[in-house]
Parts: sequence; C-alpha cells; structure tokens
Amino acid sequence: MKPEDKLKLDNQLCFAVYVASKEIIKQYKPFLDPLGLTYTQYITLLALWEKSDISVKELGQRLFLDSGTLTPLLKKLEAMNLIERVRSSDDERLIIVSLTKKGLDLKKEVIDIPDKIICSTNLNIENAVSLKKHLDILLDGMCK
Repeated sequence: MKPEDKLKLDNQLCFAVYVASKEIIKQYKPFLDPLGLTYTQYITLLALWEKSDISVKELGQRLFLDSGTLTPLLKKLEAMNLIERVRSSDDERLIIVSLTKKGLDLKKEVIDIPDKIICSTNLNIENAVSLKKHLDILLDGMCK
C-alpha cells in the first residue's frame, strides 16, 4: 500500500465499522417502531433482561453510555412503564433500575428480532459469529 493510500476513506477501518453500525441499526427500525422503541432503548432493555436491579452507573458502563445520554433514555422507558428507578436503601447515592412486568413481558415480543437482523445482513450464521468475535477482540483491545 502506498503511503497516500492510508488516507483513503475506503481504507479506513473506522469508516467501515461506522457505516456497518449505522446500516445494521437502521435494520432494527421496522421491528422496533411498532413497539415504540428506539435502538438505544432496545439495547438498554437487552441489558436489563440479562441483569435487572442494576445501578444506573453499572448500566451505563455496560452500554458504554454516559449519564447525559442514559438519564433521559431511562426517563422515557420509565414513562413507558417498562422500567422503574428507585434509590438504593443501602446507599442513597445509587439509583437502581428494574424492569416492570410490562418490561419483562416485552421480551417475548422481541425474541425473534436478532434472527431477523442476521437474515437482513446476508451473512450466514458462521460468518456472523466470526465477525462478532473479531469485533469483541477489537473492542477488548481498545477498552484496556
């Protein structure tokens, strides 16, 4: 590769990841819109379905979201009656996020979304799993 080729947009790893991310997130819209959810709300619910009764701080770390982004998101999910936020009885500085019954029940409605998204990528399952593993390695190396 010539030195000037390193500055071509199409040779940038960051650009490929950025565009792929935008396009994959766009694929969620037809599945999430009827539920009144955004992609960020959806991934927040995914995290809470794995572990409810979690502090806002821990949830933000899990989602790689700062409090300025997470707080309005949680307020909206609370207004939708999908979550509730309460102060910890052990430490009043902590706000604990929990799923409501409606939030728990929503899991049944979205269970097929991951399969539909994989289909929309035109990747076979082996390639999708391999790509995910490589992205995990990338992320792990960057977050240390």
